[in-house]
Amino acid sequence: MNIFLSTATSFFFGFLMTPVLIMILKRINFMEAPGGRKIHAGSIPSMGGIAIIVASFLGLFAWLSFDQIVETRYFLVALGIMFSVGLRDDLIELTAFQKLIGQSIPAFFVIVMADIRISGLYGFLGIYEIPYIVSVAITFFAILVLTNSFNLIDGADGLAGALSLVTLTILGFWFYTADMVSYSLISFTLVGGILAFLVFNWHPAKIFMGDTGSLSLGFALTVLVILFVDKTGTMAPWEGLKLNAPFAAGMAFLIVPIYDTVRIFVKRSLKGKSPLKPDKSHVHHFLIRMGLKHDQVALTLGTVKLLFIALVFFGYSLSDHFLFPTLILVAVGLGIWMDKQTLKNIKNNCKRRPSLSEKQGVRRKKLLSRRKPEISKSVFSDNEINMN
Repeated sequence: MNIFLSTATSFFFGFLMTPVLIMILKRINFMEAPGGRKIHAGSIPSMGGIAIIVASFLGLFAWLSFDQIVETRYFLVALGIMFSVGLRDDLIELTAFQKLIGQSIPAFFVIVMADIRISGLYGFLGIYEIPYIVSVAITFFAILVLTNSFNLIDGADGLAGALSLVTLTILGFWFYTADMVSYSLISFTLVGGILAFLVFNWHPAKIFMGDTGSLSLGFALTVLVILFVDKTGTMAPWEGLKLNAPFAAGMAFLIVPIYDTVRIFVKRSLKGKSPLKPDKSHVHHFLIRMGLKHDQVALTLGTVKLLFIALVFFGYSLSDHFLFPTLILVAVGLGIWMDKQTLKNIKNNCKRRPSLSEKQGVRRKKLLSRRKPEISKSVFSDNEINMN
């Protein structure tokens, strides 16, 4: 019951706060203009993540018990710090080094203080236990990379919200079956805040979440997925729905940002470009070039993620030795197909468009058609001669 009430509370506050936030941001002219990597039309208010996170925290503190707050306190503090980092970056842009330091602090809280980390390989490649320092280093790297990867896919209306909605909903149910009620409540409360935000962020978007929202949600998703991976990798079968391929399951939950990051890194490196340089080569950019609208991109990638997650859950008895490479092959195959379809679509569009000479001819005809008919002066001069 508390889970439902917390979700409803966060949705209620988010639904009321977001229009007010839109009005305030418009009045202070804090808008995101189109151009560059931005593919929206017109200036749109950003920093909608304020409504998501504030509404979620109101729902959490209203319905978490004291014991649950104590259990999850380090995660909640870390989420609050990441929220402040994203807020500061939206207000006054941080340098890459400043952002790294800011993101390292919440990562330290969840890894060292809350002990949420990848504690082993759970039998993958025949390895079960790994040294503590290696475990901390792997988890730290994963949190930083995946948090920023999620930040980069926030480039189409409703996309980041839809992807996080899918992951958090399924994780919320799984945490509940594994008797991790506190984290189930956190997952569903975030779902409530995101649903309220999507009402105003769905295409055509009236507000964007900005780094305030994308960094906060990316961090929350990454940490909760790491917690899920470690729990399902170490739990006994009678403790809940145990998946024998924890790494494949974790990858399925974050398949879109993982695929997008690896794809961008490989392509830019092969071309001799910096992998960190922003451009319009992300997966959502390619789908839009294929002719899809923003809402169709969000629904398509959300469905793809659902299919990957369903594959892992239906194959819960299979190990990482089979499922992990299978997911990689499927993701690569879909990526190659997408690239070919995009190139084909661009070529077809170029063929349909008239050439430059044709455009000039059409433009000349339009100009001539717009001219008013004039009576030649020679007509009057000839008539005057004849009359004389």
